[in-house]
Amino acid sequence: MPGIPFNLAAHKLAVDATFKPVKQKRRHFNAERNAAVQEEVDKLLKAMFIRESCYPEWIASVVMVTKSNGKWCMCVDYTDLNRACLKDSFPLPKIDQLIDSTVGNKILSFMDAFSGYNHIMMHPADQNKTSFITGQGLYCYKVMSFGLKNAGATYQRLVNKLFKQ
Repeated sequence: MPGIPFNLAAHKLAVDATFKPVKQKRRHFNAERNAAVQEEVDKLLKAMFIRESCYPEWIASVVMVTKSNGKWCMCVDYTDLNRACLKDSFPLPKIDQLIDSTVGNKILSFMDAFSGYNHIMMHPADQNKTSFITGQGLYCYKVMSFGLKNAGATYQRLVNKLFKQ
């Protein structure tokens, strides 16, 4: 699977050992939503972003959200896992500082970082902690998923390394 080399960036979950793992119950959906969940899971499996999960201690449920175009978006509810994770205090850039840094430049270039999260690998020891349950089974992320605590800090740390700021 192409992506960011593991030695350059990987997302690690700093789970506080005093928290008891939570196994959320599977949410039941109507046929239309179930089909949307299965379609998204199939797409993620084909892209090798997820894999089947065995014996996970943490299990999150799937939430279906309506997009503006009327289609469904599958989200994973990592509320319990995020509560147990320690906060990474890596500094994120402030928008006003970013704008101020462009003053005096004649040319600006923008980088589209769409799906950048999907190129950062989950640390192998933490993959099972990202497990989620569907009607078809248990799966976990091999890449950094949206909704995980500190994902923004991991992404910013990578961007800073790449641009040597």
